[in-house]
Amino acid sequence: MRVVLLGTAAGGGFPRWNCACELCAAARGGRLPSRTRECAAVTGNGRDWWLLNASPDLRAQLAATPALWPGPGRRGSPLRGVLLTDAEADHVGGLAELRGAPDLKVYAASPVRAVLGQARAALDRYAPWEWADSLADGGFVLAGGLVVTAHPMDTTVPGYVPARVPSPAGPWVTAYRVEDLAGGGALLYAPGVGSWSPALDELCAEADCVLLDGTFFAADETDAARPGTGEPAVRGPAPPPGGRPPVGAHPPLTGRLPVAGHLPVVGPDGTLAALARHLGVRRVYTHLNHTNTLLDPASPARAFVTAEGVEILPDGAELVI
Repeated sequence: MRVVLLGTAAGGGFPRWNCACELCAAARGGRLPSRTRECAAVTGNGRDWWLLNASPDLRAQLAATPALWPGPGRRGSPLRGVLLTDAEADHVGGLAELRGAPDLKVYAASPVRAVLGQARAALDRYAPWEWADSLADGGFVLAGGLVVTAHPMDTTVPGYVPARVPSPAGPWVTAYRVEDLAGGGALLYAPGVGSWSPALDELCAEADCVLLDGTFFAADETDAARPGTGEPAVRGPAPPPGGRPPVGAHPPLTGRLPVAGHLPVVGPDGTLAALARHLGVRRVYTHLNHTNTLLDPASPARAFVTAEGVEILPDGAELVI
């Protein structure tokens, strides 16, 4: 199984268009690498590819990935469909780029399909797509020899859904376990994690690679780097002389989560401490917010996380599982 990280940034990408924080300024000045919005592609045979979310940056991401270029016919494409983890604009905006592509199949949870009703109708006018329930009992098999199961993660409703409108019940955010039937490798793809559960621990334990929500390094970082203020972002913990701090040693200053639906990396309830229970698994953070000091390869925060065996990879990186 091959997985390409088409994009690794959270909403707005990196640098964010309206942010003048230290990190975004460094990216604009070429001192840090820019990143497009989070999206990945997976294949079991190298011919049939499936998107994991559909970023608004999808056109540029596809153009930068030769394996996803069109062919062999004039209008042929290796893309077979999309697996949506949620209905956030930064995960569904790229569907419009795929309009007119025949025979695509889109998997999503029931609330996601419901809130995208008008968009689905518009896209189907160009070419009818099949829209399927990602949480169907028993999972589903994808072209290319991949078997997938979706797992509920969170009930956070996208911000564009009016509060006065009754929201569909059920999980709005899911994770996907993707297994290669031929080789047996298993990927857990979870770019949105609002809470850690025993079920998530089990999914990590059964995976060969985990692509996990790394949106915020610390729970208070959005206070330290407010968009447009030019204030510096949180720099993270510096390892003390003679050794590394324990996992989760950098607690949140406020004791709260910065945005619903995303656990911070560090802190008492951070994901890094949870990942430490799965040392035999390849662990990679994705969906990095523009305030996240992990974006800086020279930061103490990056050194701290990589010392724990968790990777921060660039856009375009390919994993073989």
